[in-house]
Amino acid sequence: MSGIPRVLLVGYAGQVGVELQRSFSDAAEIVRYDRDTVDLAVADQVAVMVRSTAPEIILNAAAYTAVDRAESEKETAMAVNATAPGIMAEEAKRMGALLIHYSTDYVFDGSKIDSWVETDSPNPLNIYGASKLAGEEAIRQVGGRYLIFRTSWVYGPHGSNFLLTMLRLARERESLNIVDDQYGAPTTSIELADATRAIVGGILEGKYGTAENWSGLYHMTCGGSTTWHGFARAIFARSESILHGKVPIVSPITSADYPTPAKRPRNSVLSNEKLFERFGFRLPLWENALDSVIQRLTE
Repeated sequence: MSGIPRVLLVGYAGQVGVELQRSFSDAAEIVRYDRDTVDLAVADQVAVMVRSTAPEIILNAAAYTAVDRAESEKETAMAVNATAPGIMAEEAKRMGALLIHYSTDYVFDGSKIDSWVETDSPNPLNIYGASKLAGEEAIRQVGGRYLIFRTSWVYGPHGSNFLLTMLRLARERESLNIVDDQYGAPTTSIELADATRAIVGGILEGKYGTAENWSGLYHMTCGGSTTWHGFARAIFARSESILHGKVPIVSPITSADYPTPAKRPRNSVLSNEKLFERFGFRLPLWENALDSVIQRLTE
């Protein structure tokens, strides 16, 4: 990465935000905001945040991610996930900044047998997915220099996520029932941040040409796929030392056995071919990425 760009990192305390701080720390002047310093549901605060920072790069790692609660808090979810990214895009375009935004596999309804590509028609099953899709569309309508990375099943060594929840429950229970009919690619916050850093570095170096060549929407997940049940079993198989041998019995159940306010897609597997073709970048297999996170937790 050439030069020392000023980076506005929104959502710095979240699981992706923490890793973005790490990956960009040695090559950028980072100005950080989180929910304690800006309310993304208030449009004026979003605009002031960007204008007062005057960044060259905006990393928007913030989002309303309470999938089930969003069903009853639609206005807040839409304000944070749709309106705020649109404002960031407008401000970024006005000052010529690069906007990086993260979206979700939940923009799809899960009905496809094969992996989803960027040109497939979205059809979200829940408010969270609808709000993230609206954020994508708001950014696209503004245009400018932007990258939207759709990802899935994000977890890591920090924050609130499936991995840390499983490790906590393993200490509390002798058996767990985990959904085994929803498919996706567990993707670590570490890999997301490192891939973002590498791609942004290439853009700043002119490696990918002008914005017309690379601006747009890309899927970015770890390789392979599994179910939540398969993910849980993989976590426990690697965590005996962390759990001191106390590994619970994990039984498969169906989505119907575990009803939630927000409906989840059955197939959330995203194709990463466009990302590889444009940037020559491919994230590791989800099992290998999980090994790295477990190693981080044991250190």
